[in-house]
Amino acid sequence: MAGGWDVREIPDQTGRIAIVTGANSGLGLVTARELARAGASVVMACRNLDKGHAAVDGVRAAVPEAQVQLEELDLASLASVRDFAERFRATHDGLDLLINNAGVMAPPRRRTADGFELQFGTNHLGHFALTTALLETMEGREDARVVTLSSTAHKMGRINFDNLGGDRHYFRWNAYGQSKLANLLFALELDRRLQGAGSTVMSLAAHPGYAATNLQSAGPPLFDRLVMVASNALIAQSDEMGALPILYAATQPGLEGGTYVGPDSFREQRGHPTIVQPNGRARDPESARRLWEVSERLTTV
Repeated sequence: MAGGWDVREIPDQTGRIAIVTGANSGLGLVTARELARAGASVVMACRNLDKGHAAVDGVRAAVPEAQVQLEELDLASLASVRDFAERFRATHDGLDLLINNAGVMAPPRRRTADGFELQFGTNHLGHFALTTALLETMEGREDARVVTLSSTAHKMGRINFDNLGGDRHYFRWNAYGQSKLANLLFALELDRRLQGAGSTVMSLAAHPGYAATNLQSAGPPLFDRLVMVASNALIAQSDEMGALPILYAATQPGLEGGTYVGPDSFREQRGHPTIVQPNGRARDPESARRLWEVSERLTTV
């Protein structure tokens, strides 16, 4: 149990290099800022560079000594993922932390640049391609970790292998649950494969509980956004609290690969970080293996 763990307990990260996807706002911005405050050199990977520049300015205002740089990354484009990974490999000698944070929630049916359903393509396939492209840069680094964000929404998710793109039928919340279950299946399968290969890299997962961020207002239709604006004000915890499980999974000494971290209160909606349990579907190794193979084929990784 993590008890009342907060950012004051993040170990010194001096000398460590981190990538945080979706670092322009919300959980990603808080995570990038606090890793930088702890001494890490942080690459803030953002789709929208205007918002990214504002986020970098905000981090530097809060942490004047912060070592942060902005890089363009659109996880809805495999070409953008490849370009980002190539630039990173060309300019850095290694990577210690990869925080797979960026995502979209419950938009109307849309496609990525490569033709995938937007939520599955961005939340899962984009991070799958990014992680596999960068793993080599993490090998041999002390306590290197990949932390992939899931959600309590993984519990309503089903991996519909016959309808991954929503071609036969599409309901935006089902698709979101599927993408968050895919995130967790990927994180756990990645750790199994890393351990099987004798790798020095660990894969962990985290979820923020119910945290108020712009994720709820950026994608869903108007009625859903209005409902979530009200629930954010009445129920949700702050993005500062929501980022704690991510930071705990990324930095807490002694964690094992395959650990899943979330808030410690009733139904994991609020509170300080603690180790939580994925549901049975997320722990199914056959589904994870099949998802991995499908993801390799779709991304051509």
